[in-house]
This record gives sequence, structure tokens and C-alpha cells, in this order.
Amino acid sequence: MKSILLSLAAVLSLAPGLVWANADRAVDLVAHPVGYIAIAIFVVAYLLVMMEERIHLAKSKPMLIAAGLIWILVAVAYRAAGANGEVEEAIRHNFLEYAELFFFLLVAMTYINAMLERGVFDQLRIWLLGKGFGYRRLFWITGTLAFCISPVADNLTTALIMCAVVMAVGRDSAKFVSLSCINIVVGANAGGAFSPFGDITTLMVWQKGILPFQDFFQLLLPSMVNFLVPAALMHLALPKGQPSSPGSFGNVIRPGGLVICGLFLLTIATAISFHQFLHIPPVFGMMTGLGYLKIFGFYLKRHEEYHWNEGFESPPGDRSDEGTQGRRAFDVFSHIARSEWDTLFFFYGVIMAVGGLGFIGYLGMMSATLYGDLGPTFANIMIGVISALVDNIPVMFAVLTMNPAMPDYQWLLVTLTAGVGGSLLSIGSAAGVALMGQARGQYTFLSHLKWTPAIALGYGASIWVHYLVNG
Repeated sequence: MKSILLSLAAVLSLAPGLVWANADRAVDLVAHPVGYIAIAIFVVAYLLVMMEERIHLAKSKPMLIAAGLIWILVAVAYRAAGANGEVEEAIRHNFLEYAELFFFLLVAMTYINAMLERGVFDQLRIWLLGKGFGYRRLFWITGTLAFCISPVADNLTTALIMCAVVMAVGRDSAKFVSLSCINIVVGANAGGAFSPFGDITTLMVWQKGILPFQDFFQLLLPSMVNFLVPAALMHLALPKGQPSSPGSFGNVIRPGGLVICGLFLLTIATAISFHQFLHIPPVFGMMTGLGYLKIFGFYLKRHEEYHWNEGFESPPGDRSDEGTQGRRAFDVFSHIARSEWDTLFFFYGVIMAVGGLGFIGYLGMMSATLYGDLGPTFANIMIGVISALVDNIPVMFAVLTMNPAMPDYQWLLVTLTAGVGGSLLSIGSAAGVALMGQARGQYTFLSHLKWTPAIALGYGASIWVHYLVNG
């Protein structure tokens, strides 16, 4: 618990003031009880978030309350001083920051849910199961797929899919499952670090306009090193042999599954083009891409309803259990409804709460020391270490709102460290936390901690390679 509190204190010291905090504030809350109470609220809320698996309280709930209370305290203090305009302007600015992130992620989640419902990822899993690969080969295949899929899909979904494969083929070898889960977490986080679509932190940096889209791919080689170094070390500890074959499987992709994959890639291309060539926020490209899915969904729904009304059998792989006669045609809105709403509201709470602390200005005192006196390199490396204990979203949002004067290679460094630093511990990333639940008893905090030195070696090596290539 002491280490958690120290890490939280370090994160709070990084949290910067917004642009309004740099201006002459009508009310100075830095040494005011309101400032101290706001910090205490944030710390308590985040401790509840970190204990989500133990107390079974959804992480969005404490953060929503914390965000509201912090801004209420600020608004009351400013109203008592007769200054209301600054608070309203700051809240609107933070809310706009969140709105862009919200709609971007909502579209991406909708596409992922649609592909899951159409059996696209099930087909990948079944193909791997039917090939009869050995333990060591499966270790590298699942890790490499996690690294390659997460830049397009999110690292959490990628990790869950690969973990399902590992548990299906390695049920007779707990050691293989444990090592493979560690490898998947590291691979998914590393793969998400070099793409704006691979992790929330990279998406935030891109949407903020700090770095152009193509610059993120300069992190490809450092990200590969981050994945390959610990994977090579874990390879030596893998069991030899081959799992028993589960038999042959057929095609389970439902009609339209591959088309939806193509539309998702087209949506990503639209978002990139809008931002690069028209200087339009990428979220508008994503919303246009949602229109692609809606139009195709209309055709697909009519096609399936006609198919069933004419008395034909259900399409291959149809696993739905709702609707007329136990079947349900494709419905875009059902996929929107199945988005990770707890995660989306958690992001709202984090952005608004950290924004409120930044507006107070209390948290900017230490940030100047970290980036000014100690230098950006040390600060950016420490951000990755801190993200192993504390979610990287508030850490990266703090850095972005501070907007320190750094060259592009330093912005790439903090993007890399914030993305892959969470791999140091199983609780450091959403992928790790999810896999501890999915592979309960086989992939644990202690089993991951055993290989933290190897992962830390990859973390250091990736930073070194980044400086060699991009420094």
C-alpha cells in the first residue's frame, strides 16, 4: 500500500495546470483547503479504482464522483470570489477533450464488437487450434499476433483473444499458460505503442496534434525490442512437446464478417486522411466510418431477415440466441450498446478530475521541477515506471495538459514508455488485469512479477534503441 501511495503522489506531482492555470487566476487555491481536499478526493477515488478486482466496484463510479466533487469545490470557491467565467471555460475545454476521445473509441469498440459477433476472431482462434503447433511455437505465434493485432484493435481485446487460444491448447500445462499470458500482455502493450489506434495514450497524443500520424511508426523498432527481449528469455523456460490436437473445425465466420473487417480498415484510412490532408479532427473520420457500418448493416440485416423468412437454415456459425425463432439479424445499435461503457465513463472521470487539479494549479509545482530541473529524459522514463502501478491514462493526460517544451523524439519517448511501462507488473495495464481474471490461478501477479526483471531489461533496451534510431 505504501508503494501505491508513493506512486499516486508521483503521478499527482506530474499533473500539470491547464492553459488557464498558467494565466493569472482570480482565486489562488494552491495553498487553500479546497486544493488539499481535491487531491485527497482524487487519491481516494484512485485507490478504489486500483482495488476494483477485490471490492467489485466498477472503476468508473468513484472517478465520476471524484470529478464532480473536484469541480464543485472549485466552482464554489470561485463563486465566493465573484469569478465564474474561468471555471465554465475550463470545464468546457476539458469536456471537449473527452468528447473527441469518447466518440473515437465508441466507433472503434462498435467495429470490434461487430467482428466478434460475426465470428472473425473465433475463426482465428480455431485456425490456430487446428494446426497442431508445439508449445514453443504457439508461444511465439500468440505473442506475435498480439503484437501485430493490437496496433489496429485495442490491446485489451487482442490480449483476451490470444489468451483464449492459449488456455484452449495449453490446459494440460499451467507453466505454458502462465508464460504465454505474460508474453501476450507484453506483446499487446508493445504493439499498441507504435500506433495511434493501439493504445489510449497514443490516441491522446495524436488527437492532441503533438505528433503527426506517420511519426508514431518510428517507435516500431523500439517496440519490437521491448517485446522480443523478454520473449527470448521466457522461451528458455517453456515446456517442450506438443499439446493434444482438438480435432478439425470448420468455418464459423458469419456472413459479412470479412466485409466489416474491410470497412474497419477503410474507417481508419478515412480518419487518417481527414487529419493529414484536410486538418479535420480524426474523430470526424471515425464517425464517417460508423456510417459505412450502418449502411452495410442495413443491407446485412435485410439480407438475413429475408434469408430466414424464406425458410432457409441459419447462416454458418450463427450463434445468436435472441429474436424470432432464437435468431437475430445484424443490428449496429446492439454492438454500440455492448461497448465498454464502464471504461468510457472512467476516461471521463479521469480527464475531468485531472483537469480540475490542473486548473487549481497546485499540481504544477512539482512538474516544473521534474521537466525543468531533472530533464525530460529522466521524467519520461519515470512516467513509464509509474504507469506500472497507476493507469497510464491520467499520467499521459497530465503530460499533455502541461505540454512541456520537448523535441519530437522526447514526445515519442514518453509515448513509448507510457505504453509499455504497464507491462512491468500485471496490474499495470488493462490487458494484464483482464488476463488475471481470465486465466485465474495460472496467470497471477506473482507469476508475472517473477519475470519483471526480464521485462525491465526489454524496457531499458527499447529506450536505448529509441535513442539510437530516433534520438
